[in-house]
Amino acid sequence: MATQKQIPKSIESQILTSIKLRGRGSVFVPTDFLEFGSREAIDIVMHRLTKKGTIRRLTRGIYDYPKMHPQLGQLSPSAEVIATAISSRDRIRIQPAGAYASNLLGLSEQVPAKIAFLTDGPSRTVKIGSMTIQLRQTTLKNMETAGRLSGLLIQAFKELGKENITASRCEHLKRTLPAKKRREVLKDIRFAPEWMHSIFQKLAEDEI
Repeated sequence: MATQKQIPKSIESQILTSIKLRGRGSVFVPTDFLEFGSREAIDIVMHRLTKKGTIRRLTRGIYDYPKMHPQLGQLSPSAEVIATAISSRDRIRIQPAGAYASNLLGLSEQVPAKIAFLTDGPSRTVKIGSMTIQLRQTTLKNMETAGRLSGLLIQAFKELGKENITASRCEHLKRTLPAKKRREVLKDIRFAPEWMHSIFQKLAEDEI
């Protein structure tokens, strides 16, 4: 295995510059830096930067450039940022689901103990500090709307149930979501359960 002395300083410098350009709070994996050198060299640089305290190892193969708070010190990245890094590394798609989906939309104040994402990759659980992220393998149909507002709405509505999609919750969505985005959900209405169709149509209307 290559020693630290055998790793050109230029590789470390390029990786560090790339990390700083991503900004505080960014999450990344070693394969994000393959343009700068071999995987072995990148792993050594990751270890070196972690030891210096420049970056933080969140769990095996996942790092962040932590945001700093004057009183609290290093802050934890969001579950979505971590899950996005995992999906990029493993070349899978993810979709927030369950209570987390409704929380992201402001439809629920409940902060789930386990944060769930649907995925077209294998099911697994990732623990980072006190945070537990669950990746749940699902059908291709459920992943058709991954990464779009329609997908988030479908999963949030499934979690809440038809009887709990009240007029006040719909009004909240129309106030907080851009009209253009709300109109776009109609393109994916065929992927939503039939009982959601009328809700999607109301959301797509311009007036609140």
